[in-house]
Amino acid sequence: MSDCIFCKIINKEIPSTAVYENDKVYAFKDINPAAPVHVLIVPKQHISSMNEIDESTSSYLIDIHMAAKKIAADLGIKDTGYRLINNCGSDGGQTVFHLHYHLIGGKNLGPNLL
Repeated sequence: MSDCIFCKIINKEIPSTAVYENDKVYAFKDINPAAPVHVLIVPKQHISSMNEIDESTSSYLIDIHMAAKKIAADLGIKDTGYRLINNCGSDGGQTVFHLHYHLIGGKNLGPNLL
C-alpha cells in the first residue's frame, strides 16, 4: 500500500533503526518506546490486521514469532522475559493498519494485562 507508513519503512522510504530482517519480516525500534526494549515486528507483505490472516498468509505468524525469539535473545531479554503484543482493530488499540507486533521488555513489566 502506497500510503502505509510501515510499508514505507520496509521499503526504506522512511528511515528506521533495524534490529532484524529476513525475506519475510522486518523489525525496527519503536520511535516512542514504552520500555527500554520496544521493537516493532512486521511482515514485509502488507496485511492490514490479524483479521486478514488466512491460509495463504498464516506462515507470517510463525515467521514473526521466530523473529521475536531471536530478537529477544540478541537484545539480551530472552531469559529475563518480554511481552509480544498484537493490537487488532480500532477498539483493540491498533493505530497503524499493517499487521505488527510489539516486542517490549528490558524491565519488569509487572502482572498487569498490558
